[in-house]
Amino acid sequence: MPPAPRSKPKILIVLHQETSSPGRVGHMLLEEGFDLDIRRPPLGDSLPETLEGHAGAVVFGGPMSANDEDEFVRRETNWLNVPLRENRPFLGICLGAQMLANHLGGKVEGHDEGLVEIGWYPLKPTEAGKKLMHWPDMVYQFHREGFSLPRDATLLATAEAYPNQAFRYGDNAWGIQFHGELTRMMMQRWVVRGAHRFELPGAQPGRDHLGGRLIWDMHLKRWLAEFLGVIFGKPTEG
Repeated sequence: MPPAPRSKPKILIVLHQETSSPGRVGHMLLEEGFDLDIRRPPLGDSLPETLEGHAGAVVFGGPMSANDEDEFVRRETNWLNVPLRENRPFLGICLGAQMLANHLGGKVEGHDEGLVEIGWYPLKPTEAGKKLMHWPDMVYQFHREGFSLPRDATLLATAEAYPNQAFRYGDNAWGIQFHGELTRMMMQRWVVRGAHRFELPGAQPGRDHLGGRLIWDMHLKRWLAEFLGVIFGKPTEG
């Protein structure tokens, strides 16, 4: 008899809307040989009590605030103790990074002058970030709140309006404020559905979102592939 196929390691994917997608993060993890375990807590999905059966986790963004009183927001934020306690690779993107900051005692809030980052903005790595890898000059943003740097976290990248853009906590927990996961179709959907936010102070018009993609996205995509490799490495099949 042929040997039974070996199971692929799973990455827990946490999304926050029915139509949300892990986008390029999902594509890249699948290409590397991981399987995806997709959960949507706002729709009633549970989160695992342990990550012993997973190779790591990614918590994505969403239109809600990490400060909201919704049950799933509190549950997700408290759940972050699981990857931290078990020292499992964890990546929080936008809302996910803000939840991680809240969990670690940081603060999530809007800009003092009401500025938002919605569009393409310059990114500057710190010395610690430069030692880790090469970072893109411009990144795609879509947020109205930022986070303070949690105690004992290492800042990896910064920007003008929201200075805390990427950080590492301990060996395996990472948070980024910006978005590298958007496919072109996802960005087009965000530009259509989020058009009402382009009037906010600091936001860029929709045409600049798609125009900037033609210039800067290939660099962001290359960075994302390398960054995921830093966090999750190569899968070892069980």
